[in-house]
Parts: sequence; structure tokens; C-alpha cells
Amino acid sequence: MDETPNDELISNPARIVAGFSQLLRGLGIEVPLSRVMSFVQALGWVGLSERHSVYWAGRATLISDPEDIELYNRAFEVFWERKRPSGLDVELPAISVSIATDSDEEAADVDPQIDEDHGPTLQLRYSPTETLKDKDFAECDEQELEELRRLMGSLRFTSSVRPSRRRLPTKYQTRHPDMRRTLRSAISMGGEPIHRKFVQRDRRPRRLVLLIDVSGSMEPYARALIRFAHATVVGRTRVEAFAIGTRLTRITRELSSRDPDAALRAASGAVTDWSGGTRLGATLKEFNELWGLRGMARGAIVVLLSDGWDRGEPELLGEQMQRLHRVSHRQVWVNPLKHTPGYAPLAGGMAAALPHTDDFIEGHSFESLERLAEAVSA
Repeated sequence: MDETPNDELISNPARIVAGFSQLLRGLGIEVPLSRVMSFVQALGWVGLSERHSVYWAGRATLISDPEDIELYNRAFEVFWERKRPSGLDVELPAISVSIATDSDEEAADVDPQIDEDHGPTLQLRYSPTETLKDKDFAECDEQELEELRRLMGSLRFTSSVRPSRRRLPTKYQTRHPDMRRTLRSAISMGGEPIHRKFVQRDRRPRRLVLLIDVSGSMEPYARALIRFAHATVVGRTRVEAFAIGTRLTRITRELSSRDPDAALRAASGAVTDWSGGTRLGATLKEFNELWGLRGMARGAIVVLLSDGWDRGEPELLGEQMQRLHRVSHRQVWVNPLKHTPGYAPLAGGMAAALPHTDDFIEGHSFESLERLAEAVSA
């Protein structure tokens, strides 16, 4: 297998970044701006002389879903074609990156440019919407947040289903005969059970429960997450939403309005402890005793949207997470801080809750909430 890149890629490393990311998108792999920038930075460190280094630089920065690795491998082969003479040490010239966003009237072409004095300059063009999708909610201004709220209305949800105890008639043969209907049919045929009847188990949409932290530490993210909760309530069946801080507030009815602004105003009015303290363990205990263990969380997907900071005892949060995990189908913790470089779930509450969490995912941007929507629809 070739171990050095072809001459054209050596002479124009900007083409690797621009062309490779375009190819991956064409194969259906999501490659947001932040990952492209990380790939540029990684190539600046590892150079282009070794296939192994370039391969892992791209795989580590551009790929987040293990299911995309096979497609990535095929795409990488396209960009690594002919051998150069062995022993040739090629250093990657410094790459400067220019990022531009397209207006509605502009074409979105990727045009790598070469500056003779400063090496290749890579100009990446993204639509304003594509750039905004990957932006941290905490870094968005009011206009950008308003655009993101509008985008959340375009999210599509499907309800995952679970088997029900109820059985329904079916025209197909199953493992469950319907004796009553079979006997009735036999009576009409003179006592001969010529037509056997069957039933099948009904399948009901699985309930989704959202517990949204609205404490002071979540202030940069809480309103965006409430808007996501609204999109979920109006776009999916069997959804319950609660705000948690120093107390528990059910906001399902407030978010059921089709008008996003009216729904957000109603939810804000119902939550009296907005931007206050955090008592995750106590509020989760209240949820378990009043709602969760009484049936709401039984067989449901429970999603906690919080940074994990808790003023209470971590042991209480861990205990309540364990109780909830026993009855729920799946527990998902969405943490806006997870994307931060060097982040580790070491906060007392987060560390106590993690052993009882099935999925631990990011929640800082629209793109991360798109992945959450896919996760709760599976």
C-alpha cells in the first residue's frame, strides 16, 4: 500500500482539506466547520509525509460516528494514489485559513488560493445557516439565537415504539391464535375451524421525558433547550417536559402551543426559579415520587439536559438516577460542557449520575441537538 501522498496533494495541501471534506459530505458524512478546522490544525502538526499520520489526523478530527469509518476509509484511498520516491521528507507548508459565508446571491464554491510568500491559503465558504448550526449557544448573539430557534422548528421527530400488552386482530398467521374469533368462525361454518384467526401484540409510541436544568450555570443554554423541548412536544407524541432548578415545574402544557413565542412566554412564566440555584438530587427525587415511579417514566426514554453542577449531595443524585434507571427504558444525559476541550465529568453530581446513564452526549449547539433528536427517535 502506498505510504506517501501524490505530488499534486503535496504541492497544494489546501486541496486535501477542501476536497476531502467535500467528498465526505458527498458520501453522506456530516463534516461541520469545526471539524474541518481541526483537520487543518492537525495536518499542520503531522505533515503529509506519512500515510498513517494523515489517515489518523483525518479520522480523529472529521469522523464522530463509528458507522462512518468504512466510508471514510474508501474516501481516503481516493486522496492517496501514487507513490513518491521513498526517503523524500516533505514538510507541510503553513496553511492560513480564510472563512467566508455566502449570502443568498453568492455561489458557495471552495477556492483554495496560493500566496507565494506565505504558502497556501484555504478559503472555505459556508452558508450562514451551516456556520450557525455548529456555533456554541453561549457565543451566539440575540439575532443568531432567534435564527436558531427558527431552525429548531424544522426538526423532525419520530416516536420509537414499544410492545404493548394489548393484542389486535391480524390477517397474518402469528404465534398467538385468537381462539374466540376462530370458534365464532367455526360455528358459522358448521363447527369446522376452517379459518383460523390470529392476533398480534400492539405497539405503542414510547414516552419521552425531558428534564431541563434552568439554573444559573445553565443560563447560556437554558432558553435554547426550552425551545428544543417545545419543538419536541409539538413534533412528537407522548412527550412530557419539566424544568428543574431548586424546584420541579411541569411545563408540558405551556409548551403545547403551536406558537413558539407564546409557548416560551408561558413556560418562562410558569418557572419561578429561573437562573437560580441547582438541587438536582432533590428535584429528581421529587420527580420520581410524584411522577416517574408512578408510571410516567416506566418504559420511557428519560433525557436530562444539565451541566451536572449540583449544590446538593452527590450521593442523593446518584441514588435517584439509579431508581429512575430501574424503570426507564433508556436514560440520556445531555451536557453542554461536554464539547469543551479537556472536559471530564468530574463534578460531584455528574460523576455520581454517569454510572446510571446509557448515553452521555453534547448539547451546546443546534448540530448536537439534531443528533439528540435522532437519538430519541431511534
